[in-house]
Amino acid sequence: MYKVLVVATSPKTRGGITSVIKAHKKGKQWANFRCKWIATHIDRNALWKMAYLIRGWLTYIILLPFYDIVHFHTSEPPSALRKCLFFPFAQLLGKKTIVHFHAFSPETTINSHYQWVYRYLFGKADCVVVLSQLWKQYVNEAFRLGDKVEIIYNPCTTEVSDTPHALKKQILYAGTINARKGYADMIRAFAKIAGKYPDWQIVFAGNGETEEAKAMVTCLGIANQTVFLGWVNGAEKDKAFKEASIFCLPSYAEGFPMAVLDAWAYGLPVITTPVGGIPDIADDKKNLLLFEPGNVEALAELMARMINDTVLRKKIANESVRLARTTFNLDTINRQVEHLYKKLEQKQTISRQSQAD
Repeated sequence: MYKVLVVATSPKTRGGITSVIKAHKKGKQWANFRCKWIATHIDRNALWKMAYLIRGWLTYIILLPFYDIVHFHTSEPPSALRKCLFFPFAQLLGKKTIVHFHAFSPETTINSHYQWVYRYLFGKADCVVVLSQLWKQYVNEAFRLGDKVEIIYNPCTTEVSDTPHALKKQILYAGTINARKGYADMIRAFAKIAGKYPDWQIVFAGNGETEEAKAMVTCLGIANQTVFLGWVNGAEKDKAFKEASIFCLPSYAEGFPMAVLDAWAYGLPVITTPVGGIPDIADDKKNLLLFEPGNVEALAELMARMINDTVLRKKIANESVRLARTTFNLDTINRQVEHLYKKLEQKQTISRQSQAD
């Protein structure tokens, strides 16, 4: 059986890529292809990051001759530039390569002045994996990669525990608190309806611009209806999702938002924007409520509608469960990853036979 090196950020790093690879580790393909995770980055100071990169590179160089496929996970330019330190050696030794692209904005990646980095990685790779049909379109318009591009969605989490928690009148936001994810729009929208629903709260689970967010809710007079949990994981994350009645992510740009996938796994009805991979599956008012990024008035109306209409809330929640069990089911996604590995294995076998002849 062929072996796969997975080159990506550290298991200890927060974020979507780490969550995706941890999910992939639960699949049969991880054991079948004897996958090994090589970590290249960690959320620490500059010295730690440099040491981590060097250690990862040395481990990679030592192990690479004994592996057949290298699966690179990358996103924004710093991540892509790090992969350029690793990629040429896989080529030199004739390894099959996958570049798994997790970026959230074409303007900061493939349409930026770093386009040359992605042109190199995508052009030389045997396969480029993207997170949605929209991202496949972006990549092919920029680089004309044709059938080299494959779509593999991010999977829903399987970390839902059996621990019960009482449902509360809360609208949950999960993820980094920053402008791209639209936290300020969520605060402004809720402030417009908070007086009508004094027993409801908005809850922020994440780190980032927390002090700015706290100042904003104080200024708008909704501090007593806003909760900041900080970054949550494990049992705390499980509790936050189980206590929420509604999930909201007002993003301006995404690859495929892991937070929405988490919400589906917990059966939460979702309000979000048609960005990244969301349009691939969105059926407005049936499996999601959608609004255009930045439209605070529309978001306030959708919040009020979801609060008032328990039938609609239940209907969309049922669709969340269906999506988590079908299209975004972990086993489904991992079978797709395994199929990709097998396809490259076959190509590698044919190539070696040709060289032998």
